[in-house]
Amino acid sequence: MLQIPPIPPWEAAHPLFVHFPIALLFLSPLFILISAIMAPPKGRPYMISALIILFLGTAGLFLAAAAGEAAATQVSPTSAAAAVLETHEEFAERSEIVFSGLSVILLGIVVIPRIMRHQDVRLTTTFMPLSFLILYAVGILYLVNTAHAGGRLVHEFGVHAAAPAGNTQMGVSLPTGRSASRVSAH
Repeated sequence: MLQIPPIPPWEAAHPLFVHFPIALLFLSPLFILISAIMAPPKGRPYMISALIILFLGTAGLFLAAAAGEAAATQVSPTSAAAAVLETHEEFAERSEIVFSGLSVILLGIVVIPRIMRHQDVRLTTTFMPLSFLILYAVGILYLVNTAHAGGRLVHEFGVHAAAPAGNTQMGVSLPTGRSASRVSAH
């Protein structure tokens, strides 16, 4: 029977939130590229879409990180897992900073020419967005490293959310069989 799965407690919600910003932040550069390739007036909606997607992805990073911080309070990982968890947290914090900066830069690329009432020219519609993608690649590297460390926590060390038997709230299952409400997934 098709039904709505149980809503996990905040401490176990990290895996629920973490995948959306990853997808959005990988999607935004595609819209920037499309915008840069198209003629200036036709590419503008794609650039605005890229900006909105970037804002949503960046906001999603903060939501996923907040859920991850709540999850981190619920686990006592092994020393090896603790090192990976620390790496995961550090890359997540850097990703938040980098994508916040990228959001401000792209906002400037989109809005400043309009405020200055400059006519669309290839400098602002093609060259600057394509140059921005070089900076964006740094953000993607942080994001990929964050996800990799999270994936290691899940697949190498067995830290993951587990749906309990019955239709109760979701908890976290550790490889030792202990139960906690903490997850730090990718």
